[in-house]
Amino acid sequence: MTVTLIDSASATTRILDADPADRAELVREMWAPMAGMYHFVPGGLDLADVHRQSFGFDAEHPSDALRAGLDALVDADAWQRIETALHTGIEALERANPGILIPDLTVLLVLGDPTNAHFVDEVQGLSGFGGISGYITLTLWPTSRVLDRLEAIAVHELHHTVRYSPGGVVWDPTTVTVGEHVLSEGLADVFATELYGPSGYTHFVSPETRADDRVLAKVTSGFGVTGMQDFAAWVLGDATARLFGGEPVGLPTGAGYAAGARLVEAYREVSGRTAAESVHAPSSGILSVALPHLGLAAITDD
Repeated sequence: MTVTLIDSASATTRILDADPADRAELVREMWAPMAGMYHFVPGGLDLADVHRQSFGFDAEHPSDALRAGLDALVDADAWQRIETALHTGIEALERANPGILIPDLTVLLVLGDPTNAHFVDEVQGLSGFGGISGYITLTLWPTSRVLDRLEAIAVHELHHTVRYSPGGVVWDPTTVTVGEHVLSEGLADVFATELYGPSGYTHFVSPETRADDRVLAKVTSGFGVTGMQDFAAWVLGDATARLFGGEPVGLPTGAGYAAGARLVEAYREVSGRTAAESVHAPSSGILSVALPHLGLAAITDD
């Protein structure tokens, strides 16, 4: 298998330096290798719109802040560190699961938009996606915390893309549950901690949220919810739900990540199986072990 990191540093420089009339097309060109992520959308998507909706930098208004942000990622050797981390994660998954199919990966690192308050303040400069087999996008603003966590951020998304690759768990938008989504985030975070220690935990989740039994109970109460339009509140929290037009349910930012990690760690404690070994484990099997261990009622989640 191969890992291909798009040279988005050079592409971003070209966009920022281009004539205004050319910038949108250059954004589409940068994103073009990721078009396969949207194979299920009839006619595809305008990749310039995808860039904006993914908290990507404002290509219409180049600024000194954007140039400084790009320089910070380059100076941190972000592209090479991410590629190295992905190979480390792949090796860990292959050791834990002999014969596992790891897809070829295409990876896009995007400079984020520092003027977007939700992106900067609520999710603290991090938006990633690895839920489509073979593709990973990372939209980042280079705070010190993000730069410290580059490797953990990358392998978190790697765990997702392998979980939902052929031979793994099938993500059917019509039947997938909040429980599956929450456990996938927990598995990905715990996998990152297995490789990189405490920095593996997603940093926009507060320590208070991670330790709050009420958050855990509330998130698990929604595990049977289906319909992806309602997932944001249960996984990312009310602030993100409001941003995308969803209905708040009374949860702080990153609540699903916190609950997922607690459940996966309980499962690991009882079963002895690591998050690496459990990359293809059905959520129902994890829940059947983790929920009783945490004193929570059993939930059927297939």
